[in-house]
Amino acid sequence: MNITPLVWIITIAVTIVFFVYEFFAHVRKPHEPTIGESARWSAFYIGLALLFGVGIGTVSGWTYGGEYFAGYLTEKALSIDNLFVFLIVMTGFAVPRMYQQKVLMIGIVIALIMRGGFIALGATLIENFSWIFYLFGALLLFLAYRQAFAQGDHNPANGRFMRFVRRILPVSDEYNGDRLTVQRDGRRFFTPMFLVIIAIGFVDLIFAVDSIPAIYGLTEEAYIVFTANAFALMGLRQLYFLIGGLLQRLVYLAQGLAVILAFIGVKLVLHAMHVNELPFINGGEPMLWAPEIPIWFSLVFIGATIAVATIASLMKTRRDDRRDALDDSSSTSASLTTDTGLTTDTQKEHS
Repeated sequence: MNITPLVWIITIAVTIVFFVYEFFAHVRKPHEPTIGESARWSAFYIGLALLFGVGIGTVSGWTYGGEYFAGYLTEKALSIDNLFVFLIVMTGFAVPRMYQQKVLMIGIVIALIMRGGFIALGATLIENFSWIFYLFGALLLFLAYRQAFAQGDHNPANGRFMRFVRRILPVSDEYNGDRLTVQRDGRRFFTPMFLVIIAIGFVDLIFAVDSIPAIYGLTEEAYIVFTANAFALMGLRQLYFLIGGLLQRLVYLAQGLAVILAFIGVKLVLHAMHVNELPFINGGEPMLWAPEIPIWFSLVFIGATIAVATIASLMKTRRDDRRDALDDSSSTSASLTTDTGLTTDTQKEHS
């Protein structure tokens, strides 16, 4: 895939323009987006991402088009998981709904910048060290295990990192609009809004470690890695307000992502074996018997895993809701029966 510096410059410039427009058109004035507004813009950005993938397939070939779509699906799924953690952070810091847009916008920009740095680093490592695929594969297998068995109730707002930040920075107790600092009694204090942004940035750094090795397991083209990440992050702010309630229902999302990360980890290890150059493994010779998983299979597997995790989550939460409703109904009936019995006994005593 031949991407000239001019194409890179245009792509990065257009990405910046989109985020600048988002800020001035939607985020600058604090407000909570309506469902209609969130739905329209989410559909717009998803449609734009799909159209871009069709363009890549048409211009550069459908091998690269398939790599883009597989990468986009993976990054979108990981970004939704990122949204869930954003929701926990917002709740932990009690961020008012009308100011959450600004926090999300800053968090998404930080995420894109961090991922950009990791993308450049990953491209350099892959170009110079083929054995890095072993490391990426092992990292993804470890992250898959952690994703599958991690406790979902951890709140980054009360973690060690944020406790350290609170110790070294003077922080006020209350929000002052969407300001990051406030001056009181001649002294400058940071507001909780500033702490929220630090927490979001820290979360972004952790998620970049998951995200970049995962997509490099699907494509070695840095341009595809960057654009798939950019499109996955675009519209994420609107998606947060659109599916905020649904996030709580995706109870199997972590397990679905764990399966995807483990699959890509195995794919990376197999690729590393296929291009092996390490002298202490197979005498430094490539293991050509190691199969290369085709991109069409990766795309189908990732899409099917996301679909199964989503459907299974919604089925489980629906069953739980029905069971809770039946339990409440039974409790109410038992309470009414008890009350009726007491009333009857009391009437008999009076008689």
